[in-house]
Amino acid sequence: MSTWTRACAADEIDEEDLIRFDHDGRTFCIYNTEKGFYATDGHCTHEAQHLEDGMVIGTVIECPLHQGRFDIPTGKALSAPVCVDLKTYPVKLEDGDIFMEIS
Repeated sequence: MSTWTRACAADEIDEEDLIRFDHDGRTFCIYNTEKGFYATDGHCTHEAQHLEDGMVIGTVIECPLHQGRFDIPTGKALSAPVCVDLKTYPVKLEDGDIFMEIS
C-alpha cells in the first residue's frame, strides 16, 4: 500500500541541494533541482554511504565517499564506482510542502 507522507517544506531546500528525510526506519533524500523536486533512497548503492553530504550538480547527485554519480530524476547510475541504480519515489508539492509517496 502506498501513502503520501510530508517530507519537508519546499523552502527548506535551496536550489541544487537536498535534505535528508528519515521515516519509519528508512532514510531518503529530497532534492530541489532546476527541473523540480525529486526523492530517492538516501544511501549510495555502492557502499551505503548516505548521500546527504553529496553534491547536487544540476540533476545529478555525486556521492561524497567515492564520487559515483546518479541521475536524480531516474536514479540511473551514471559513473563508476556505482553500477546499481537508486530507487526513486514520486513527489508532489502541496501548499508549500513536499510530499513523497512511500510504498
